[in-house]
Amino acid sequence: MPKDAHPRECSIADTLDIVGERWTLLAIRELSYGVRRFDGIVRNTGATRDILAARLRKLEENGIVRRERYSDRPARYEYHLTAAGRELCDVLIVLMAWGDRHLHPDDPPVRWRHSCGETLSPMVVCRHCGNEARPGAHSPAGRGALTS
Repeated sequence: MPKDAHPRECSIADTLDIVGERWTLLAIRELSYGVRRFDGIVRNTGATRDILAARLRKLEENGIVRRERYSDRPARYEYHLTAAGRELCDVLIVLMAWGDRHLHPDDPPVRWRHSCGETLSPMVVCRHCGNEARPGAHSPAGRGALTS
């Protein structure tokens, strides 16, 4: 890091320290799809076993996943999303929608069906007023909001 750098305090940066790596997010994707066992997560993500083990350990240490033993001999575990992990699925759905629009506009590889029966089309809105959250519709505030 350059010696004159003064990184902004930011929850985005803090979150990326935990989940900002390809294999981590793909592991969360697999857990959201209901894949619970290590071998299935390895197969469906393409991550190496040692990398995936390290990522799952970090997610567990940070309260995003929990392990449940399903076999004693040998000891084997299933992985489950915690409430915090399930909240990350919202982020993945919005990230997927961006990829569908900009990378696969003609044929998205996965479509989610919403409980209303339609294909899910996520949108970020303000919980208070219900208006869409878009650049220009909100402004930063707080200790990390310095703009100069």
